[in-house]
Amino acid sequence: MIHLPPRYRGKDDAEEAPLDFADYRTTSLRTPRQPLTLLPQRLTELTGPVLGEERVTATDADLTLANGGEASGQRIVVHGQVLDSDRRPVPNTLLEVWQANSAGRYRHQGDQWPAPLDPFFNGVGRTMTDAQGRYSFTTIKPGAYPWGNHHNAWRPAHIHFSLFGRAFTQRLVTQMYFPDDPLFFQDPIYNSVPDGARQRMISVFDYEATTDNWALGFRFDIVLRGHDATPFEEDDHDD
Repeated sequence: MIHLPPRYRGKDDAEEAPLDFADYRTTSLRTPRQPLTLLPQRLTELTGPVLGEERVTATDADLTLANGGEASGQRIVVHGQVLDSDRRPVPNTLLEVWQANSAGRYRHQGDQWPAPLDPFFNGVGRTMTDAQGRYSFTTIKPGAYPWGNHHNAWRPAHIHFSLFGRAFTQRLVTQMYFPDDPLFFQDPIYNSVPDGARQRMISVFDYEATTDNWALGFRFDIVLRGHDATPFEEDDHDD
């Protein structure tokens, strides 16, 4: 017998970022023109993908070592806990991250602004949460970068997070920011999220997670649903 996963609890609509936000120019091009359709869960969505926990190794969570060398920049440890709507730990879920290097440049052919590429930094990593829903990455603090949304537009330093449940339909994507970033005031992605929820995208400096003579620590807990949920990109319908 196949047991369907329980439905998530909904969030308060007042805390949802609008799909079309005038200050974020490209949202006008990709906002749906028709009402969204909720597709039923079928067997393939419920039984896959097979993520293969054994394929995710400890080295996948260290972004500072790649291509036979060590990345440049301020080392940081980003850790936290993935929680459900009742703030219970979510174990054995796949987290993937991607980010710019310390100069604010992605290793991607579409990123051609004249900041240096780091030959020893690929900017991608992954890990699985443990039995208590905890995760940890070692990386470098990303730099800000220009992105052409408006005059003198710069994205604040951030790390992208992707979380998978047990099926492709359960993927959620968000961004983690750093405390007291001076660029928050002009970033439309950050400002598209209502005031009450923005703080949930900002990590907290964690001195206890700071490693002596090695790396600064930041904590970023992720709540999947409910009134304390972390804001996610292109969130689906609440049912």
